[in-house]
Amino acid sequence: MVTCAILFVCLVLHSNRFQIWLAIDQLINALLWGWADEAFSARAWRSRFKKLRYMRSVAIINRIFFWQKNHCKEAYESEKYRHHLPPEYRTELEKGQS
Repeated sequence: MVTCAILFVCLVLHSNRFQIWLAIDQLINALLWGWADEAFSARAWRSRFKKLRYMRSVAIINRIFFWQKNHCKEAYESEKYRHHLPPEYRTELEKGQS
């Protein structure tokens, strides 16, 4: 109960709610035997032709995020191009530095 209250407060008051939602998404993916730094939406898109359950997941997730044209594809591209990282990391990746 306390955890739910803390989560609710974070989602309402946090200045960057996107980071909270992304962390929840990544936690769900990790709990389902996925990579800890990958959103489940991105995993579903990446794996959509490997297993039927991921194709179904893409359809369900895209319906949940109905206001986006293709949420799972956008999540995959965001992961691929590292849009969720701080700007300093992105510029280092673009320059080819490690």
